Amino acid sequence: MPEIVFKGKEYVYNHHLTVPYRPLVVDRAKGIGPDDLASNLIVHGDNLHALKALLPRYAGKVDLVFIDPPYNTGNEGWCYSDGVNSPIMKEWLSTNPVDVEDMLRHDKWLCMMWPRLVLLRELMSEQGSIWITLDDNEVHHARGILDEIFGESNFVATCIWHKMDSPKNTAEFFSEDHDYIVVYAKSKTNWSLNLLPRSEEMIARYKNPDNDARGPWLLSDLAARNQYAQGLYPITTKTGRIIAGPPPGSYWRVSKERFDQLDADNRIWWGDTGDNRPGMKRFLSEVKDGVVPQTLWGWKDVGSTRNAKQALSQIMASGLEGDLFITPKPVELIEKIIDIGAENDALILDSFAGSGTTAHAVLKANAKDGGHRKFILLESEDYADRLTAERVRRVVKGYAWVGTQRETLLEEKINFTQFKKADQWLARVEAIKAQEGFAEDSVQMELEGSANSSRADAGSKQTAVKKRFDKINVELKDGLLRVEGEKRISQRVEGLGGEFTYCTLGEPLDVEKLLSGEYLPAFEALGAWLFHTATGGTLLPRPKGAPAWYLGEAKDAHVWLVYEPSLSFLKSPEAALTLSRAKTFAEWGKARNDGKGDGKRHLVFAPAKYLGNKQLLEHGIDYAPLPFALYREG
Repeated sequence: MPEIVFKGKEYVYNHHLTVPYRPLVVDRAKGIGPDDLASNLIVHGDNLHALKALLPRYAGKVDLVFIDPPYNTGNEGWCYSDGVNSPIMKEWLSTNPVDVEDMLRHDKWLCMMWPRLVLLRELMSEQGSIWITLDDNEVHHARGILDEIFGESNFVATCIWHKMDSPKNTAEFFSEDHDYIVVYAKSKTNWSLNLLPRSEEMIARYKNPDNDARGPWLLSDLAARNQYAQGLYPITTKTGRIIAGPPPGSYWRVSKERFDQLDADNRIWWGDTGDNRPGMKRFLSEVKDGVVPQTLWGWKDVGSTRNAKQALSQIMASGLEGDLFITPKPVELIEKIIDIGAENDALILDSFAGSGTTAHAVLKANAKDGGHRKFILLESEDYADRLTAERVRRVVKGYAWVGTQRETLLEEKINFTQFKKADQWLARVEAIKAQEGFAEDSVQMELEGSANSSRADAGSKQTAVKKRFDKINVELKDGLLRVEGEKRISQRVEGLGGEFTYCTLGEPLDVEKLLSGEYLPAFEALGAWLFHTATGGTLLPRPKGAPAWYLGEAKDAHVWLVYEPSLSFLKSPEAALTLSRAKTFAEWGKARNDGKGDGKRHLVFAPAKYLGNKQLLEHGIDYAPLPFALYREG
């Protein structure tokens, strides 16, 4: 398989292994609901460190990853700051932020993405998938590193999102109206997508002109271009006319024997006269419950960038356009991704959370179908609380929206030929304004002939028209004529419900600081790290009734940690693994599985032990000394 080469690759190839583990620290005041690291999470902190912090609890658990990384257009002003210990990386850091003048910006982008993608893959379940929005700046490079990290065979599709609801006529060459959504599975053999529901328009195509008892049906062509050895034979219509065979260059889809069976079962349609070229009836009652997703996604179905920014402004009740240099994604876009790629109990992770659209989409999906999907958002910027989490708070609780509601009344492209008919266009605009109850003198232009009479007729009626809008905006921009009705409204948007825990990242677990006692992490933080590094598993919530010091159950062991973040405790006999504790741990194992035991060993972390190897073996215990034993007194 071809390998993508970029400057700095050798330094970041295994950089994820050197990223320190930093525990999640709950900020109770900023979340909604109880403090629960197994609940929805919003994490403020460097997203590479945050991904590492998630591993002990979520490795192999994430069902869908959606990320919207920097597109690397040269205008975002993002910084490469992963602290890789090499002269080349330190030199790069001196040229941050990355801009269009940086000749190595593509290399830096790949260096930034590589360790994050490696950790995201480690967090994904075997049935998981990753969806990445990109544009032409990096999509080709992204495919290269994704092929290396996930395997070329696990590429699923590249979807095209038509994100612009009007063209950019100021573009130098083409109006770039689309983005890409690149989709990979962790293991395509284990992954499956969900079919999408049929739209009302699709269902309306099914008719029942012959009142078939099996219900509405859709006519399917009997001929196809795929070569079929038994697909060349004559057909006699109901009127006796002989059709020599399928159209030139095509074949009947079924054999003559199968055709006769379908005809006998009234599954062949000959038209109202019985003399048409036959087609096959496909009954709505017999087709799949949904339709296969397509790779072209129009903005009318999944939203545009303009729609997304307007929606965010409405939720936050402020003009964010001048406040933040972000381009939010539409909720409808991520809803569609969730509909296709996630079950109703899926865990969904967004490590470039931005404005929190992914959480909004998850909560909206749960409210719609009663699902139990969960989200994890990671955001490194300083707006993680005031924008990312605040949006989620408002969506959960509901919010008062005082804003502007707009409705497009006319939208037409104007070329030079149409420009010559300006009087007709102005007449249409005036007719719309009159229809909405606005006076004719609001357009400061004089029209002649038929246009004048049209305005006069319309104006004479407007006194009886009830205004739906506060004003009508007429704009001709980039060759697009748009007439919009604008109205200030105030309303209460009901909350979707839900909860989340807000976290920051604690100090890195540094061995030297552990040895000196300079930094002693909380029991939960140290326990999660030890459990994951020792077993490779993820730490689940502690079961009810578990004895003190119990961490959790791995595939082949019960894991225990005798620890308190206190030097006086760690240096005392209370911190040692004693015979009574060993018996308690062993009895816990025997009580499992209805008292029959589960045969698992007990892995015990403690600063010291007062048992010999023979006694440890008798109780099925593997002892692992904590580093505190190195500075333990006497």
